[in-house]
Amino acid sequence: MARPIPVDEVPVSTRAPAPPGPATPLRVQFPAMSRNGRVVIAMSGGVDSSVAAALLREQGFDCVGVFMRVGAEHDAASAESAPAEIACATATATSLCATAVSPGCDSSAPVDGGAPGPRTALPQMPGRRAANRHGCCSADDALDARAMAGRLGIPFYALNFRREFDQIIDYFVAEYADGRTPNPCVMCNIHLKFGRLLQYADMIDAEFIATGHYAQILRDHDGAPRLARARNRAKDQSYVLFGTPRTALARCLFPLGGFADKAEIRAIAARLGMRVHDKPDSQEICFVPDNDYRGLLRRRAPAGGRPGEIRDTDGRLLGSHDGVWNFTIGQRRGLGFATGEPRYVIDLDPRTGVVTVGPREALRQGTMLVTGMNWHVTVPDAADLRCLAKIRHQHEPCPATMTQAGADSARVAFDEPQPAVTPGQAAVLYDGELVVGGGWIARE
Repeated sequence: MARPIPVDEVPVSTRAPAPPGPATPLRVQFPAMSRNGRVVIAMSGGVDSSVAAALLREQGFDCVGVFMRVGAEHDAASAESAPAEIACATATATSLCATAVSPGCDSSAPVDGGAPGPRTALPQMPGRRAANRHGCCSADDALDARAMAGRLGIPFYALNFRREFDQIIDYFVAEYADGRTPNPCVMCNIHLKFGRLLQYADMIDAEFIATGHYAQILRDHDGAPRLARARNRAKDQSYVLFGTPRTALARCLFPLGGFADKAEIRAIAARLGMRVHDKPDSQEICFVPDNDYRGLLRRRAPAGGRPGEIRDTDGRLLGSHDGVWNFTIGQRRGLGFATGEPRYVIDLDPRTGVVTVGPREALRQGTMLVTGMNWHVTVPDAADLRCLAKIRHQHEPCPATMTQAGADSARVAFDEPQPAVTPGQAAVLYDGELVVGGGWIARE
């Protein structure tokens, strides 16, 4: 299996500080810093994407900030009351519609007194008036993203991905209804950030796309780009990026991947006078801001809830429920009954509606089948490969052996049985720091 090798260091102003002790061979890898290289930077209005944009601008990239308007349900009201200057007029000429930054956010404005440089004109798309505006994940986030782009002196566009995002919400609902636990963040990255956003980059002749994700792009021995874990292990997001096409990695920039501490990012933002330097990190699913995903399921698919039984591993009836989508593997709270000792959900059967519960030991599983694999390496057929397997975002990757079970499937055997191996969740395999591939845990 290919191993990472040292790459040329990036300029000191952008490079993360070296840790104490011997130098690590894992460093942030940027492509050649062309003064004319254009990069589309996804700006969410948070501190991470804002600092990522600032670092890339300092590198000499021709940065284009974009905000993805997804029309999440909870923002329907705030969209109507949002300030007019952050409204997004949608275009009809293309499905990747955009609106230029408003006059209040001058795309040629200097940063910290510096003189703005000349820019190649970006295509302007015909728009409608504000009466046809619609919401995004947060009106405040849109305003923050626009303000940060203005402070950095970069053009800012809003992209209308509402229709595509609605399909991700449909996926979320369908997975729960089928007894699986979905991961909408992974799907958003696959289809929007590293799908539709790449298409938009092609439309404006941008070589690269960038985000504020905590991950790295390293080079293996043959020079091929590889997705790798961030130095900040607590923030590492390579798990949710496994679906990025292998062919797209050479065009991806993750400026924050080499920083070991989030405090460094906030310090950069404060030094640049960014008002988002102390903005809290988002914790909830963006389209379920109140964390009441069951309410969303009832609204989106009222007929999807099917009453059923709750039984223990011996088949003993313990209670009833109004739909398997109320449960996920490993759940202990809110089961609706008491037995005097902890019981966990260990199986969901959407066909019969039976939810099976048992002791914690029953949660552990020695193997899993992973389907829909997106390989980041060429894996020999029928070869047993040692790897580290990560089965949910907060799970520490554990030693395992992987064998291909088809072109897009893998059988994974853990060295030690793991708790709550959950159908529908992503499983990502690593060779040390490098992503080997990832897919979806299947029900067997």
